[in-house]
Amino acid sequence: MWKLNPTRNRKDLVALLIATAVSALLMLPALAGARGVHQDNNQGEYKISVSVGLVVLPVRVTDHTGDFVTGLHATDFQVFEAGRLQEITLFDPEDVPVTVGLVVDNSGSMRSKRPGVVVASLAFVKSSNPRDQMFVVNFNQNVTLGLPQSAPFTSSPQQLRAALVKIPPAGNTALYDGIAAGLQHLKAGTGDRKALIVVTDGGDNASQLNFRDMLRMAEASNAVIYTIGLLDQSFTDENPGVLRQLAKVTGGQAYFPTSLAEVQEITERIARDIREQYTIGYVPANPVADGKFRTIKVTAKAAGEGKLHVRTRAGYLPPSEAPLAASAAK
Repeated sequence: MWKLNPTRNRKDLVALLIATAVSALLMLPALAGARGVHQDNNQGEYKISVSVGLVVLPVRVTDHTGDFVTGLHATDFQVFEAGRLQEITLFDPEDVPVTVGLVVDNSGSMRSKRPGVVVASLAFVKSSNPRDQMFVVNFNQNVTLGLPQSAPFTSSPQQLRAALVKIPPAGNTALYDGIAAGLQHLKAGTGDRKALIVVTDGGDNASQLNFRDMLRMAEASNAVIYTIGLLDQSFTDENPGVLRQLAKVTGGQAYFPTSLAEVQEITERIARDIREQYTIGYVPANPVADGKFRTIKVTAKAAGEGKLHVRTRAGYLPPSEAPLAASAAK
């Protein structure tokens, strides 16, 4: 693995990484608000209504070349929960509003990167769409929401800058508590798709939650989590396996850049993942909230498209069984 220089190279990497990531993400089109869906028999289209007990899946479909496949319809998909075919009751093939949380490691090892984070915050909003919702979670041994309670989401450069410099980098790393706070805050967002981007250069040595409890929260959410690990062999607390597992179970991706040249490609890939998705939902045939993890498999077939590859969540937990994180953010 490429070994980052603990000062200059790591600082430059984080600055470029966050700047390009948030800039690309905020180019996502934003459409109308949060919805459930039913089919309009007169027009043969899916219209929006409120649903209860809906499992919502972000689904990305690619062909054999890895390109996103457009133009698919609900009838081209099959959804299986625990091996049982489910009836699709929600289908949206378009870009929809996005609620995105940037969960940033603010521990002592990030001190040299603070100027880059501040510069990145300006790039973050330069191409932002005011209909998208953004927020910041800073974590070291404590977790804080960067924005004030009166403005839980924003696209304002001034507010995001203040959120990122709210506290000086210091202390240990409560990664699991930071992710939990991000998941909790996403619930207040109205974007039809929700995502967290976790930027960290370490493991966890200070959380109140353990990894399993945090993972159960992720399994019970409808958020896609992308993790970006800035690893250095000189740090003994790093745990890349945690970042990989968290991304996999939520349908996201884990990235471990080894050079500055990789950063642009990685951040563009994350932006495409969020933008190039279908939204599929179903009401589970098994309505019992038994707290047991339920596997999900989605398949897609379409005439003339060849073999299609589908990526979505590995499964979910009934939300009522997930641990709460109301006290994670202080």
